[in-house]
Amino acid sequence: MDEKKSVVLPVERDGRFCYSIILEEDFGQLAGEMEKLEIAERKICIVTDSQVGPLYSEQVRQELSGVCKKVTVYTIEAGEEYKTLDTVRGLYEHLTLEHFDRKDMLAALGGGVVGDLTGFTAATYLRGIRFVQIPTTLLSQVDSSIGGKTGVDFDSYKNMVGAFHMPSLVYMNLSVLKTLSERQFASGMAEILKHGLIRNEVYYKWLLKNQARIRNREYEALLYMIGESCKIKRAVVEADPTEQGERALLNFGHTVGHAVEKLKDFRLLHGECVAVGIVAAGWISWQRGLLELEDLEEITKGLRTFSLPVSTEGLEAGKVVETTRSDKKMEAGSIKFVLLSRIGQAFVDRTVTEQELLDAVSWILEDR
Repeated sequence: MDEKKSVVLPVERDGRFCYSIILEEDFGQLAGEMEKLEIAERKICIVTDSQVGPLYSEQVRQELSGVCKKVTVYTIEAGEEYKTLDTVRGLYEHLTLEHFDRKDMLAALGGGVVGDLTGFTAATYLRGIRFVQIPTTLLSQVDSSIGGKTGVDFDSYKNMVGAFHMPSLVYMNLSVLKTLSERQFASGMAEILKHGLIRNEVYYKWLLKNQARIRNREYEALLYMIGESCKIKRAVVEADPTEQGERALLNFGHTVGHAVEKLKDFRLLHGECVAVGIVAAGWISWQRGLLELEDLEEITKGLRTFSLPVSTEGLEAGKVVETTRSDKKMEAGSIKFVLLSRIGQAFVDRTVTEQELLDAVSWILEDR
């Protein structure tokens, strides 16, 4: 394992440099990285939420105030229920009153809700302005901050209104992960385990072998883990920036997961719902003879190792299946379902039947 204290990952689009993903120990290099974006005469609005703002917004504001013309801070209420067009409207109003123009910039300081909402605002304000991601949760560091997918929820359906809008920089301060609750940290691990399951069996095995170091949040282990997950997502995004094909692999576990998340009224964290969805997808893969029973058991064991659920309760299987039909991954009336041909290799399948889905959901609703 590489023992470097920082990682820099360039991201390309159509063979050209697009932005950098920076992994650091603190916010000390943020100003220097932002200077490269030529912002000396520009304004920056830090968008954060009521949980993250009190912890880090002043520190980030001070870092940025020396390299740009003006910094404002806009704080939204924390929680998925505030990831709406109404919240975006409030941010539009702030930017308008502060006279932000097309060359000014937004900075998303927070988890996935803040990042998605800020990115969508940046994509649509004045037909598009620049933004940077400063993700503060494990989930947002390895998932939503990378790749340019932005969006807000509509009528409780996740990310139904959105746009592809690439950030100008993704800056990760890994020390902020020390303030995450155990539950929030576990939520991020669902996406990390997903990366190994869909693209890299060796990495997946490393995660299970090093679970103690990871759960203790040892910096070197986190640096390697987050770096490897970012490399996997970067490779998929570079090959398919607007989700026309291969990028759909990143939705492994999300079809059922999003349905569970909605029907639970977002009382479960995103990663918890993805974990349940991973088990459902793994079950279908096993039923089709693609995985051995030992593989399915290894997947469920891996999720449990990081305190993630492998089943849920209080839902009707038919209702879950019905809700998947409203998922944005529908295409010509069929779901692009992601299955495993083996651990470390996934593929998109459009032939999963309603009965297969119903059986899989019934299985995850059992108390095991």
